[in-house]
Amino acid sequence: MDLLAQPLADLQSQISEIVRGAGEDRACERATEGELARQVAAIAEIGRFAEAFLIGAVGEVMRRSENPVRDERMTSHLGCHDVTELLQTLTRLDPRSAARLQRAARAVRPAVSATSGEVLDADFPSVRAAMVDGVVGVDGILAITAPLQQTAPRVSESARRDAADIVVAEARGEGPDGAPPACAELLRIHAQTWALALDQDGAEPRERVAERKRSLVLGAPTPGGVPLRGMLLPDVAAQLQTIFDAHLAPKVAFDDPFTPAPDGDDIPASDDRSRAQRQHDAFAAALAVAAASGELPTIGGHAPTLVLSVNAADLASGTGYAHVQGCDEPVSMQVARHIGCGAVIQRVALGAEGRIMRIGVEDRVFNRYQRRAIALRDGGCIIPGCGVPAGWCEIHHVTEHARGGPTHTDNGVPLCWYHHRFLERIGWQIRMNSGVPEVKAPPWHGTDHRWRTVTTSPVRLKKRVLTT
Repeated sequence: MDLLAQPLADLQSQISEIVRGAGEDRACERATEGELARQVAAIAEIGRFAEAFLIGAVGEVMRRSENPVRDERMTSHLGCHDVTELLQTLTRLDPRSAARLQRAARAVRPAVSATSGEVLDADFPSVRAAMVDGVVGVDGILAITAPLQQTAPRVSESARRDAADIVVAEARGEGPDGAPPACAELLRIHAQTWALALDQDGAEPRERVAERKRSLVLGAPTPGGVPLRGMLLPDVAAQLQTIFDAHLAPKVAFDDPFTPAPDGDDIPASDDRSRAQRQHDAFAAALAVAAASGELPTIGGHAPTLVLSVNAADLASGTGYAHVQGCDEPVSMQVARHIGCGAVIQRVALGAEGRIMRIGVEDRVFNRYQRRAIALRDGGCIIPGCGVPAGWCEIHHVTEHARGGPTHTDNGVPLCWYHHRFLERIGWQIRMNSGVPEVKAPPWHGTDHRWRTVTTSPVRLKKRVLTT
């Protein structure tokens, strides 16, 4: 006999009626701000009660699927490989959400004695009680229990439960400081603080776990890009974050499309990249700097070199594709020109049957002395508002090397990875005027589209101040 069939059916009917009625009456749109806030809070509480119900049911599904005999498991009876697959089918959730439900269920489901069948306490009884009362949902349960579970077996079970009791009091708004009920993020911080205080062994055991789990894996190339996944050690992640912060430090500028910039002033900045895209570009720049540093291990006696092959006729016409060694996906001529602009170029002539007919010498572009001079002159990426320093920039041939542009300081300017890679697409124009770079904003950028001298270098800024 299904004890929950009729109550659940009635509940579904009531909720469906409320949802449809609210949509038809535009109840949320017509509510005052105070009313809307109360509505959101009440709906969220109902959601936590629903999650409590679901977590309890998931815990029972897990218990029935733990039989050592595969054919006796609930998952096998229903034609699923494991609990995650069954939950995906029943709940329409993705695998990560299904896994979160299972982790929450493990923390709060009551144990059952294998000998007597007696129902025992959950690992965290106070968290289970808060769940049943609608105080915490999946997020809150995991925020409280996950940091404390990581201290086992170094911290006793009773100490972990006592710490959970204190954090649950914060969730109920009954903490010693009298603060209102805490959100899941604050509960996680409270739980982490208690975990650190209770773990007498300090961070070393956690670091050993992190060291075992560290990874960085390039996925299979796809037309949309190459996926990257892994787990960084905390200090490595912090180092990468400092690189991101250095690259993404905000440059305050306002672009008024109706007011031309006064004569002699810099062009306002404009950057529509998302933060994730800017972090990708900072990572690309860091890789380029590392490869060019000369401090990495060599391959066959030479620094790690990105090898790109392209047909000369395709490069001249701007059609076709180029190929990067180590990646199966072809790249466009724009990418080939970007790589070749600041790289070492060696021409290899192949016969019709593929035989190597002639090997040219390496034509290295912009040596370190030229780079230093260009950095002194320009200071950093010359696109207004960018601010990436010269040490992180690539040197761009204003007149392309493939079109006869000389490898000379009068033909080179520093551009960050992003502006170098997408210069043509973005629309900025660059020219040299007696060895001094000038830029012109693209049509979509403001209203002032005159050629302007770049003034990012401290040396030239000082000169500009003294002459005005």
